[in-house]
Amino acid sequence: MSWFYLIFAGLFEIGFTTFLKLSAGFTKVVPTLIFVVFSVLSFTSLSKAIDTIPLGTAYAVWTGIGAAGTVLMGILLFGELQTFWKLFFVCNIIASIAGLKFLS
Repeated sequence: MSWFYLIFAGLFEIGFTTFLKLSAGFTKVVPTLIFVVFSVLSFTSLSKAIDTIPLGTAYAVWTGIGAAGTVLMGILLFGELQTFWKLFFVCNIIASIAGLKFLS
């Protein structure tokens, strides 16, 4: 069950980073409120996950999911540059996350 919490924490991190951008420096109310909700959900889920998953592993997976997902959101939603190397390194993050899962 802890791994589900950790995956949700990572997905909520993608959500809060996306809405952080959409909040335009916390000047837009609705995206700012959604950012706060996703932040709380992400940290709450991470907190539940570290009850049984080692802290270092959980943190690495949480930030990895968030980083890879946020890069993809930047490409898909905000028209950020998509290059071979960017996608290559995002795939490395995902492979590293999978490796941590299999080792724990």
